[in-house]
Amino acid sequence: MKTSRIIRRRFIRDLWRGLGIIWPVVSALLGFMALLGLAVAGLERWPLGDGLYFAFVTGLTVGYGDLVPKSGAARALAMFIGLCGIVLTGFVVAVAVEALRAAVAGASDD
Repeated sequence: MKTSRIIRRRFIRDLWRGLGIIWPVVSALLGFMALLGLAVAGLERWPLGDGLYFAFVTGLTVGYGDLVPKSGAARALAMFIGLCGIVLTGFVVAVAVEALRAAVAGASDD
């Protein structure tokens, strides 16, 4: 019980440390996704909020289907939004896996 609490604390500490290191890349990807979403909103004549919503729902690969771009250019931008989301998810998962590995390795050293 005590060991799992130690691992959890180390994991959270290492996760925040890792996210702090990659934050410039993560924030650039988030900003790029937002800009692409605004561009899709402009092309599709959607409200700007809908464009941002579309970008992050698409980028997180959820894709509810309530907003669907009709023009070819907007669909191409949607593909780039999806690719950015996959890269973003990969970065976060990589940091989380490394944080877990370090936390477990640190607990076995104790």
